Amino acid sequence: MKTWLLLFLAYIGNFLLVGLASAQTWIQQTNSPGEEWTCIALSADGSKIATASFNGPIYTSSDTGITWTEATNAPGSDWIAVVSSADGVKLAALNIGGSINSDNAIIYTSTNSGATWTAINTPSVALNCLASSADGTKLAAADWNDFGAPSLIYTSTNSGVTWITNNVPSEYWTSIATSADGTQFVAACVNPQGTGTVFVSHDSGMSWNATDLPFTNWQAVASSADGSALVAAVSGGSVYTSTNAGATWKTNNIPVTFWSAVACSADGTKFVAVNTYGLLNDGGLIYTSNDSGVSWMSNAVPGNVSWQEVASSADGNRLAVATFNNSIYTFYSTPHPKLNVAVLTSNLTLSWVVPSTTFVLQQSGDLVSWMDVTNTPVLNLTSLQNEFHVSPYKTSGFYRLMAQ
Repeated sequence: MKTWLLLFLAYIGNFLLVGLASAQTWIQQTNSPGEEWTCIALSADGSKIATASFNGPIYTSSDTGITWTEATNAPGSDWIAVVSSADGVKLAALNIGGSINSDNAIIYTSTNSGATWTAINTPSVALNCLASSADGTKLAAADWNDFGAPSLIYTSTNSGVTWITNNVPSEYWTSIATSADGTQFVAACVNPQGTGTVFVSHDSGMSWNATDLPFTNWQAVASSADGSALVAAVSGGSVYTSTNAGATWKTNNIPVTFWSAVACSADGTKFVAVNTYGLLNDGGLIYTSNDSGVSWMSNAVPGNVSWQEVASSADGNRLAVATFNNSIYTFYSTPHPKLNVAVLTSNLTLSWVVPSTTFVLQQSGDLVSWMDVTNTPVLNLTSLQNEFHVSPYKTSGFYRLMAQ
């Protein structure tokens, strides 16, 4: 019987591990257009950015925000949400046609990283939030309907060609997020009668269950790739996290303020929460957690900034924040990807979360001479990990990830 001898090494340079929560260098992208930004999205590696505002058009960047391109064949204003596939190629954006009370919502999609946009079949004119799976084919959208009709949640499995809604309570939906494969959902809402809470679905939106979170003004939610780690924020309250798909929740050392947006890494270990300028505490807060919400740390950022929306790369090492102060800020921390190993029948699979910079898998027979593995790893759209299958005929080998 053949035996395996494999050594897995993750190249980390100077061996100084820097966590998301401890590194606090935020960069204002001074070359980004000046808009009162309302929404932002990132590709899995963080290299591609899509952002838009209520008073201006959609802009995209393919180089982490160094240069920007304006979308010329989509409406020039009234954007409230934008989402991206893992590769940044498929985008979807929600336009509300002039006013949050106008009931003119239209979803636009792009299949070429924002070069062109097309209006698609939109399930409701009262949509208020949007989510996308990692492959960009599964979409979820939810209502805020002030005119007597039910406020529902809609899902699509064919990029918005057709939509369905099932067994969802009528609430004022403020935010929705999905697992990478589009089967697990979490949605937040508010309600004038004080019944707004956070709901989860574990069957692609066929049924929805209320969590045991309090009834309050829920503003934002985010999900890990597998849907097990969730984060939810209150406008005028705290931030809550779950590590069991919403079955139980906790909140820790994080201020009570007007939280406006949250984001989560693919593995659910890194969270970020930002607040809009308000009466509780000072504006300009960004808090991060490197331990699935067990503890939170304040980041050194400019004060009195109205942070509107935050997006995270898959590894949580590249973040982008849209502000209502005509600027976009980005954060980058050197990634240290870890090689994982799994046995699948007679094969071994090496995997690592999509990193926010380029790493190459290398192999060696003697730990002296190393060669790049030329086979392209496969992106797992459920876990957002790169996967490489080791041949069952190879009896020994050493592998590492090398930064490029």
